[in-house]
Amino acid sequence: MAGSVRRVGESNGAADDGVIGRGTKVFAAPAVQGEWRRLEDPDDVLELMDLSASGVVACVTDAGATFLAPLFDELAAVVCLSGTPVSHIGIVSREYQVPCIMGTILDAEPADGDRVEVDCTGEDGVLRALGR
Repeated sequence: MAGSVRRVGESNGAADDGVIGRGTKVFAAPAVQGEWRRLEDPDDVLELMDLSASGVVACVTDAGATFLAPLFDELAAVVCLSGTPVSHIGIVSREYQVPCIMGTILDAEPADGDRVEVDCTGEDGVLRALGR
């Protein structure tokens, strides 16, 4: 499915529907699409603040990370590789109503700039690759 783009809510019905990660959704939210960006530390956030975080799907490893706070109102979604919905990132994402998946297990990690979809409409939170 790499390189092809699927519209939000559209599924090809096949077992391989572009899903590259699953985790616990923080709250039910419509599927959103954005540009994948791995943020490891405050310097990454400062760099993104100089550009724009609008439409970015932020990937973080630490569920207690507070360095995302200045960006939350711009982010499309957050994918956290640890934690639960009651972790700091989960609580803040719910407050800002930014779709969020916690404790995400990635089968493959997109490259920074790849288009992805975060889908919190089902039982689990799902991350799909959409391509560049």
